[in-house]
Amino acid sequence: MVKHQPLQVYERQLCLSCITGIYGCRWKRYQRSHDDTTKWELLWSLILLLTFCLLLVWFYFWWEAHNDYSEFNWLLYTRSGEWSDGTVPILATTAVGFTYIALLVVLAICHIALGQQLNLHWLHKIGVTIALLTTIIGVISVNQTWAHEWDILPISLQATGPFLHIGALAAATALSWIVAGQVARAERTTLQVVLMLLFFSVLLGLYVAPLYITSPCIMDPESLGPRPDVIGQRGAPMLAPENTLWSFQRALQMNVTGLEADVTISVDGVPFLMRDRTLQRTTDVAKVFPDRQVDEASSFNWTDLQQLNAGRWFLKDDPFWTAPGLSPREKQLIANQSVCSLEQLLKLASYHNSTVVFRLQRPPTDHPCHHSWINDTLQAVQRSGIPQSLVMWTPDEERAVVRQLAPELIQTSLDRRSPRSLLEDGISRLLLRYNQASTQEVRNYTQSSINLTVHTVNEPWLFSLLWCGGGVSSVSSEAPHVLNKVPSPVWIMRPDEYCLMWVTADLVSFAAVLGIFIFQKYRTSGMRSYNPEQIMLSAAVGRSSRDVNVMKEKLIFSEVGNGTDATEEMYADDSFNYYNSRNINQ
Repeated sequence: MVKHQPLQVYERQLCLSCITGIYGCRWKRYQRSHDDTTKWELLWSLILLLTFCLLLVWFYFWWEAHNDYSEFNWLLYTRSGEWSDGTVPILATTAVGFTYIALLVVLAICHIALGQQLNLHWLHKIGVTIALLTTIIGVISVNQTWAHEWDILPISLQATGPFLHIGALAAATALSWIVAGQVARAERTTLQVVLMLLFFSVLLGLYVAPLYITSPCIMDPESLGPRPDVIGQRGAPMLAPENTLWSFQRALQMNVTGLEADVTISVDGVPFLMRDRTLQRTTDVAKVFPDRQVDEASSFNWTDLQQLNAGRWFLKDDPFWTAPGLSPREKQLIANQSVCSLEQLLKLASYHNSTVVFRLQRPPTDHPCHHSWINDTLQAVQRSGIPQSLVMWTPDEERAVVRQLAPELIQTSLDRRSPRSLLEDGISRLLLRYNQASTQEVRNYTQSSINLTVHTVNEPWLFSLLWCGGGVSSVSSEAPHVLNKVPSPVWIMRPDEYCLMWVTADLVSFAAVLGIFIFQKYRTSGMRSYNPEQIMLSAAVGRSSRDVNVMKEKLIFSEVGNGTDATEEMYADDSFNYYNSRNINQ
């Protein structure tokens, strides 16, 4: 009679199998290892971490750049001549890539927490490489075509910084469980010291980070200034076709105090509203004048322009994904819109006592009005009957002559200049992009009695920052219907309240981290890791991988008796006692 008993039996570990299987395709127990991770795999772990950090910044950039999606699509249109929402594929690929890389990072952390050897599967390595290279190419492309948009990162951090700090603190506190476990299990004192120094250096940096976080919304609510006025940029282009009468009427319904438009001059000297160089995107010129669809808009006379429809494209292309929500009446009004003249806009603004600002495009050199463009535009202003004090005049050319002929026009500059230079030229208003003026410059303009209008402000958080910062008299927006629903800043916090929140979060985090380290030290004190698989296979160093796999299989599987099946996976611990107590006849 011969007694047989299994060398070792194990419980099923479905969760561990999924973690190691998804990460490194190690679904079976004999494929897993508690050995130290190789230097090659450590390198790939660093590449994975780098890719995650880069994708995190890239994802955050596009999340906050939502304010300027229209500007990005416009840049693509001016380069390609085809209008499309280029943000959709970027957002889709960014979301998929970030989710994928974040999953791998979580799995890698789980490997470390469970003491498993890191071994990223080669398919994942290809995926990480593709994600890294794609993100780098995207960053380079944005840097070449839309470089000024990077300013959205420091600006948005003024709104999100205090809350991102709390989130980062919570994440670091949670990670302390894994770090403390690694320190407690480490056999070398040097490794323990290095791990603790690295972790507590990062933690200390997070604790003092609020010293470098500044936000205009951290202020005394009693010192909050008046709400900036809102100017409808090209009307309400998210609700109606841009630069049409219905678009401006919709903006006025959203309680705007001013209207902004782009003005081009026709071949017969009529200023009309058009942003594009051609009429292809916003009219049906391809249908009415198929042989002239690529001609410049200024080459058409006013009679030809009045034959074009300027609304149907909005319903067809739906540039802002808002057309399905329009009522049948609104769709009918939009479908009947035509090209709007500057004089029509000024009469509408005069009736509603609204300010008007327009950007005037000078005709080409071979245009009949190339030299008379200023005079033609000024005559249109005078014919409309609008009070001159409601018109913001932006062209720098012949400004002195215009001031003599129409002294009550609001002289406005589109260029960033010093307050002294502006006052010398008689300019009392400045129109800049939101990233072109620092807080100190805004104060200087305010002290010099120069009203500042910033564009383009579509998001409530950006509007709130400008409101809390003070000094901005008005904002130009493509989304007046959104800003109309912002009666107060999105958030505002007293400095003492923020200080209390910051100190409390730091103390709670430090207490939790300290408790975790003590608990992990107590939990592992006196314990020595015992891994039969490591012991049995330690002698296999230097052997072929086939021999090692055979030894692993022999370790786990044993023949119980004649006619009995080999143990294929893992059994419960109480099964061992059952087999140990049986005598099996050979």
